[in-house]
Amino acid sequence: MRPNERLIVALDVDSKEKALRIVDELKEEVGIFKIGSELFTACGPKIVEDICKKGSKVFLDLKFHDIPNTVAKAAVSATRLGVFMFNLHSLGGYDMMARSALAARAEADKLKIEQPKILAVTVLTSMDENSLKKVGVDDNMKNQVLRLAVLAKGASLDGVVASPQEASMIRERLGKDFLIVTPGVRPSWAAAGDQKRIATPKEAIESGADYIVVGRPIIEADDPVEAAKRIIKEI
Repeated sequence: MRPNERLIVALDVDSKEKALRIVDELKEEVGIFKIGSELFTACGPKIVEDICKKGSKVFLDLKFHDIPNTVAKAAVSATRLGVFMFNLHSLGGYDMMARSALAARAEADKLKIEQPKILAVTVLTSMDENSLKKVGVDDNMKNQVLRLAVLAKGASLDGVVASPQEASMIRERLGKDFLIVTPGVRPSWAAAGDQKRIATPKEAIESGADYIVVGRPIIEADDPVEAAKRIIKEI
């Protein structure tokens, strides 16, 4: 991949107008845009279609987590939207992940479209080991992330969402063809915000990430295009 193909810009905004303005501004530099819960809840599935029509790829970041039947149906709906990739929570378990992957790929084959990449969220980058303990996970962060990544690969998912700090471990254990998407990426010139397990773009790529997700350091910059270019150069 070219460096700009590795950058995913998070559209963490609350309106269609703001989102499409960012896409129009950045689409010549960036190929993939992430739609998360805030934007999707505000605008619905139409925002996915609008961005796809502009020739950009969409990472649908809704972190599906429910009973297997419900998430499998959500996976089918995401596939019909034509997203490039979407994710679900690995803590939903093996059956939920496996059934969702099977359903999404069957739908893509039926529609004769490219199969979306399906990722499992391991542990949110806003969490640290103290956060894990508060929700009853007594193991350390690396063991927990790796356990969930192995489970996701066994369920035939394409990859995981994990922090840059665990990327090299996942790459070593699960191989070069298993996708790693890393949020919690902050350039040295940007504030960490509410992220705890972070790294710079250079560190994330060197650790084995295929894609990095950056939101506020780009979309809240005085010059978003220049901010994106700086990150792409670092990649």
